[in-house]
Amino acid sequence: MTGIPHIKGTIAPVRERIIQHPLYPEMQRMDDIRAFMQYHVFAVWDFMSLLKSLQRNLTCTDIPWIPKGSAATRFLINEIVTGEESDVAPDGTRLSHFELYLQAMEQVGADTSGIKECLQQLERGKSLTAVINGLPPAVRGFVKHTFDLIANEPVHVQAAVFTFGREDLIPDMFLALVNDLDKQFPGQISLFKYYLERHIEVDGDHHSHLGMEMVQELCGNDPQKWEEAAHASRAALEQRNALWNGILEEIKSFVE
Repeated sequence: MTGIPHIKGTIAPVRERIIQHPLYPEMQRMDDIRAFMQYHVFAVWDFMSLLKSLQRNLTCTDIPWIPKGSAATRFLINEIVTGEESDVAPDGTRLSHFELYLQAMEQVGADTSGIKECLQQLERGKSLTAVINGLPPAVRGFVKHTFDLIANEPVHVQAAVFTFGREDLIPDMFLALVNDLDKQFPGQISLFKYYLERHIEVDGDHHSHLGMEMVQELCGNDPQKWEEAAHASRAALEQRNALWNGILEEIKSFVE
């Protein structure tokens, strides 16, 4: 079997574990939301790096400009980049999803110093490897896996992981929990709620369809490419499950 159904079948078991993960029902307090966001923000950040790697590989970002790849894949990735880098914020201004997430963290009182220090270190010239090695254990493996993928894997594999390992993994049950907390703490997590709603509406719907078209275009009729895409997507989901496990351990430690 090849094609999109093969990838979906390969990832189905681990994807179901993530959707049914025991982390979600544990998140009942503001402290739980803060802890989750302090870890999850690194996944929001490295997602943007994976996105830009795809844009770099599928379009021309150099000067002088030279046509690169097919117009179809250029259109698909550029439309996704536009949405991720400059989506509409609640007040009508434009923000990347990462910047929106930082604002949501600040609104709930989550500590943003970890991710900001990470970015500052990179701006000061510290190596990516050194920065990753200094991350909290719960996120280190996840982020390292993403940047290893960016550095070493072909574009069809990166596109598959982007589409099946990242785009549509915030389940509706998580949004329902956040809605309940939003009622308990009116106005305190409205930006996080908005982020999740946009994630489900844009990333989980429109962008995931664009991503599937991109994977179809890149893998074509090559069985080996489809197998590589399926294997890598499953491996990425295993990393997400491990990240969720780490966050769950952190949250449980609050009440022990």
